[in-house]
Amino acid sequence: MDDHKKIRELELTTDNIAKAVYVVNRHAKTAPNPKFLYMLKKRALLKLLEEGKASKEGLHFSQNPKYSQQQSDVLVAAGDYYFHMPPTKDDFETLPHLGSLNNSYRNPKTALSLYKAKNLLQDYVGLKEESPAHKQRGKSQKQPVYAKPVFKKLGESYF
Repeated sequence: MDDHKKIRELELTTDNIAKAVYVVNRHAKTAPNPKFLYMLKKRALLKLLEEGKASKEGLHFSQNPKYSQQQSDVLVAAGDYYFHMPPTKDDFETLPHLGSLNNSYRNPKTALSLYKAKNLLQDYVGLKEESPAHKQRGKSQKQPVYAKPVFKKLGESYF
């Protein structure tokens, strides 16, 4: 556990957690398998909301709605950063609708590696990612064995 704390180097403050969520979210958009990163973001934001360290500001129309239907996302403020997450039924009743997303606002840039951000959020949420070595080993065992093709001379029968 001491080695993990040395690697992390960041304290679990609201601002550091918000920076880590920003980095994880930015990388998840282009990751080959973003499922774990988005789950990490969601759990971190939910925990910040439960602890009162983040607040739901309102609803925005989604820029990329599913099935081309109008959809809203919850705008969450944590530290100096803003994030979107899927709404609950209660959110539609309690939060004001802010209309379309204001494209002139950007979250502050941050210089934090994905590795450190993931470690910080994993410590905060208590979630661990399955190591890629296990995934590779599992895939290689499941691959089917193919027989070499047999070629006959021209005119010979395959039967």
